[in-house]
Amino acid sequence: MLAPARIPPRRRTRAVRDAVSVGVDFLLACDPATPEYPTPTPDSKPSGAWFPLGFPVAYVTDVLQVLEALSELGHARDPRLAGALGWLVSQRDEDGRWRNRHAYHAKTTVDFEHQGAPSTWVTVRAYSVLQAAHGPGTAT
Repeated sequence: MLAPARIPPRRRTRAVRDAVSVGVDFLLACDPATPEYPTPTPDSKPSGAWFPLGFPVAYVTDVLQVLEALSELGHARDPRLAGALGWLVSQRDEDGRWRNRHAYHAKTTVDFEHQGAPSTWVTVRAYSVLQAAHGPGTAT
């Protein structure tokens, strides 16, 4: 959903607009903070990487990346995201930063940040989503 979000709306083909519509409906079908998306079996659980926010974003998605995609598509203020946005705020540390809980150590040429440490990049991503949801200069 991030790729079509980067296409200016006036330049999206009908196929892209339809794909965005279907994707947004799917992502908003449940609260991303309690992912109950359709799964292959009723007892399937989300990946263990769904909740630990991290950077860089690679082959594993997380709640924040879903919120980023929906924000970029103009849905940050959708009331169905209230639970996920509240969850995101609850993940801040006492200094108002988010920790890198999924840092891909030894899986990239350079380690960007330390696992579990306050993260510049996760914090920027989180603040961006919260600003889209609540307006500039806000993080709650």
